[in-house]
Amino acid sequence: MADALNRRCELIIKFLLRTGTATVEEILEVAGSSAPSIRRDLARLESRGLIRRTHGGATLVEPLLYEPFRYDSSFLAREQRFAQEKRRIGLAAAELIQANETVGLTAGTTTTHIGRSLRHREKIQVVTNAINIGMELCNQPGIRTYLTGGAVPWAWSFSLTGNAALTFLDDIYMDKVFLSVTGLDAERGATTLEADEALVYRKMLKQAKQVIVTADASKLGKVSPAFICPTSEIHILITDAGASAEALAPFERQGIRVIRA
Repeated sequence: MADALNRRCELIIKFLLRTGTATVEEILEVAGSSAPSIRRDLARLESRGLIRRTHGGATLVEPLLYEPFRYDSSFLAREQRFAQEKRRIGLAAAELIQANETVGLTAGTTTTHIGRSLRHREKIQVVTNAINIGMELCNQPGIRTYLTGGAVPWAWSFSLTGNAALTFLDDIYMDKVFLSVTGLDAERGATTLEADEALVYRKMLKQAKQVIVTADASKLGKVSPAFICPTSEIHILITDAGASAEALAPFERQGIRVIRA
């Protein structure tokens, strides 16, 4: 692709990552050019499996790779809870990733949105213990994806844990790791529900230069059973615009950079 086309396609994808769907007229306002050129761009993006053209517009492809989970109410509840906030957090997190970086994505619905926001990118290596994130990225030629291996610890889980995952991470070093949590408290640190999962996350943090927590406002001030890390190990917190100044102040006082998406 020519540079101008690359830039235009980038603008289209970023717009659809925020909105999910758009008309050609809305895309024209964002990306410029002409309607015929935009339609050709949409055809190219569709051929890469990134969008689906609709009558008069386009919609972002959010891969239905979770067929066994479609009718599982607990999975659907996790996917749909704070979905718009997680979409914006995922896009903001992806903006922090540079070409030629190796990044870690822990399992989680928010980190899934980060992976989805990277699908159009190139020259990035992704390390993840999440089966579904690996599936979302596996058909993108610009991204090399590494799955840790390991065991699925409980039914209806995408997260890989255990000695195989820990051993794999011994030989991997990452520029950044993006951590999905179920609780983030200024005193108790980052926490999740399962101890086996926390062990893998802790190892990923140890192997990374920078630790970035992604958590919607509902997670702030919460403490879950399994400890991952203290707040002193966190460099950046990405949350949603609904997070109050009062909830964020304890993290900012500890020197954590806060991004509200």
